[in-house]
Amino acid sequence: MKNRTLGTQGLQVSEMGLGCMGMSFGYGPAHDIKEMTALLHAAVEKGITFFDTAECYGPFTNEELLGEALAPFRNQVVIATKFGFKDGDSKKGLDSSPGRIRAVAEASLKRLNVDAIDLFYQHRVDPNVPMEVVAETVKELIKEGKVKHFGLSEASVQSIRSAHAVQPVTALQSEYSLWWREPEQELLPALAELGIGFVPFSPLGKGFLTGKINENTEFDKTDFRNIVPRFSAEARKANQVMVDLMNTIAGEKNATPAQIALAWLWAQKPWIVPIPGTTKLHRLEENIGATEVVLSSADLQQIEQAAQQIQIVGARYPEHLQKRVGK
Repeated sequence: MKNRTLGTQGLQVSEMGLGCMGMSFGYGPAHDIKEMTALLHAAVEKGITFFDTAECYGPFTNEELLGEALAPFRNQVVIATKFGFKDGDSKKGLDSSPGRIRAVAEASLKRLNVDAIDLFYQHRVDPNVPMEVVAETVKELIKEGKVKHFGLSEASVQSIRSAHAVQPVTALQSEYSLWWREPEQELLPALAELGIGFVPFSPLGKGFLTGKINENTEFDKTDFRNIVPRFSAEARKANQVMVDLMNTIAGEKNATPAQIALAWLWAQKPWIVPIPGTTKLHRLEENIGATEVVLSSADLQQIEQAAQQIQIVGARYPEHLQKRVGK
């Protein structure tokens, strides 16, 4: 596993991170703590040093899981967490007031069992709090030694520039994959200009690009994907053409569709670090195997030409959640 650098402050992380949300939240019931601890240990042993959580995953239980499980590897790993919701509950709305940011920092330090938060993201831009105020608050936390690096999630270019002018932003986290390419229009050029790393979440299209989901797949009643327009049965049937493309390329490269999707991301920019999430050891191993897949310029051109012919069906968020992104 090679390293990549996020931002201009020198934050080095493994070229692939591990998104931990699904262990506790979002994709059905929380998983067994012992099993998830074993998975986290396996990730470290296989070279992953970058782990992604948030106070609202649970709420709170995901941070507690990482704090306990990663304690033996404290000096080897980088843990990113997030603030930005009222009472740490994503259902209650946004709150990035300075007092709330500070309260989250103190609570996350305890739950993660760390002296400083490696990377502290604003989870969603709060339109009621000027970005300069948010950045200044995090800047103070960095001066106090409680936070090392500042990040934003799902922010617009304007918000990124406003924050970066006050406190350098190390990383932006947003969705990016072969079936969600909007960041290429404005975000990636701005990040390149400003020297900010990019951390794509859902790099496997919330599981769709693995090829293991079809129009007949049934999700647990608590699974977030039940309310995502892109995951309606009709949309899944229409979007199968993207998986077919992944399968074709994978067959040529002796790889899996998921591995092709990840290799494609790494080929886009040297400062992109995807964070696929999983709760299964064999999936973790498959994702790590993607680091061995090399896509040539001819491969990338073939993917590009084929992808341009595909029209992805369905929005990536329901309307009430779409309102929180790109602010």
